[in-house]
Amino acid sequence: MVKKLEQLISLAKEKSKKTLSVAVAQDKEVLTAVTEAVKTGIVDAILVGDEDAIRSISKKENLCIDGIKIVDEKDIKRAAAKAVEFVSNGEAQFIMKGMLGTADLLRAVLNKEAGLRGKGLLSHVMIYQVPSYHKLIFLTDGGMVPYPTLEDKIGIINNCVKVAHKLEIETPKIAPVCAVEVVNPSMQATIDAASLTQMNKRGQIKGCIIDGPLAFDNAISKEAAEHKGIVSEVAGDADVLLVPNIESGNFVGKSMTYFGNGENAGVIMGAKCPVVLVSRADSAKSKLYSIALGSIVS
Repeated sequence: MVKKLEQLISLAKEKSKKTLSVAVAQDKEVLTAVTEAVKTGIVDAILVGDEDAIRSISKKENLCIDGIKIVDEKDIKRAAAKAVEFVSNGEAQFIMKGMLGTADLLRAVLNKEAGLRGKGLLSHVMIYQVPSYHKLIFLTDGGMVPYPTLEDKIGIINNCVKVAHKLEIETPKIAPVCAVEVVNPSMQATIDAASLTQMNKRGQIKGCIIDGPLAFDNAISKEAAEHKGIVSEVAGDADVLLVPNIESGNFVGKSMTYFGNGENAGVIMGAKCPVVLVSRADSAKSKLYSIALGSIVS
């Protein structure tokens, strides 16, 4: 079972080497992460973007791009389309967001002609390593689905469970996080949480343990749960925080990074290949961990 983000590197090395296609690769942190991933042997790479800028950044930062395929395309939308095409034709197995907006990349991924549109929901899975928590914690979905319905949340859970299983977490504990830990008819998130819990108990959602609603403190602190008299397999030991909407996921994730000194890795699941996607402000190390994660789940 993966307990630290750095273990993603060694786990990726145990798998067959994949090829990563990078859309709009002319970014220092992206190139730092990709060249390190190539150097460590976890991926081969194809860099699609402004070749002059890619070579200039690499020279300035002393990054070795020898042997890495570079496809010159200065137009962002065409670069995204070409990066996707490498996955469609089998030359690459997964794709990474470079210096372009998420919407531009997903537009290319979901283009019907690209053939990467999956049957399920696309959702974002982030994994955080926070010094104050006793294991890795997953957060979903803070990046894709703005206001998920109950049906959406089932898809979000299933995508996250697939990632957890790939990291050898056999039965991830999922906490549908709400403002309170009781069902309140005027708070839809608590009703959804109770429904998901019951569906899990009846075998409608498999491969995990779901218990909610749980407030954030109950989900991550056994002391808080015990103080409130909550008896739960998940409380205080959650592997996954299922957030009620994109704002709460965004706030919690960035709080873990900036207030909690957390490191992270992230992918979009639900297409025919994983899409490596973290914030453009995230570090090269975070992007390296995300590449390893994408390689593992692809």
